[in-house]
Amino acid sequence: MSDPIGIFKVADLDDGDKPREKALSSGVGALSNAELMAIILGSGMPGKSVISLSQEILRDAEGRLSRVARLSMAEMMKKYRGVGPAKAVSLAAAFELGVRCADDMAVCDTAIASGADVFKLMRGKLQRLNSEEFWVIHLSRANRVISQDCISRGGTAATVVDIKLVLKSAIDRLSSAIILVHNHPSGNLHPSSQDDNLTARIKKGAELLEIRVLDHIIISPEGYYSYNDEGRL
Repeated sequence: MSDPIGIFKVADLDDGDKPREKALSSGVGALSNAELMAIILGSGMPGKSVISLSQEILRDAEGRLSRVARLSMAEMMKKYRGVGPAKAVSLAAAFELGVRCADDMAVCDTAIASGADVFKLMRGKLQRLNSEEFWVIHLSRANRVISQDCISRGGTAATVVDIKLVLKSAIDRLSSAIILVHNHPSGNLHPSSQDDNLTARIKKGAELLEIRVLDHIIISPEGYYSYNDEGRL
């Protein structure tokens, strides 16, 4: 049976059921994921309401916003009729704004005490990516976050990391300690031999500068791996 919402336009709904009116009367927290997405997309197409389009996108992602967020703008336009450049950019911008807001809230005077803390801080930046990135978290003597720097961006399987740039970023930030973070878009949480070698080389170089390497975290859509938690640092 087809979704009954798809047979009429949003304009045909009662005011209490229209996403914008519902948001104004009850707050955006009262809206479903499909209704929130419908507000961002703005309009549907002939024969399909914007709510029905939003529901189609969510059904394909098994209801998980994280899977929708991992779609590139090009993939979104290719896969869904009615989604052009304006809609694809608007949706991507909404996800990015949400990530930045969460990051801003998380970073505020954050102290790092475990791999779980790092995962919470960085998952929004890395977990939804389809390409590898390598980041350094800079910490004060009290292990509070000074900043997070992206050192390199690569392809789906690897990214090239210049150790000199890693150490330069630590010197520039006057870091007392650093934490290395990168992602595995494949979902594999086990470090590679290249990951092991890079970790050892950065740690050796940082020791010469009296900078501690506290951990190396690998993030994937499935979770995270911590060198420190595994007793490997």
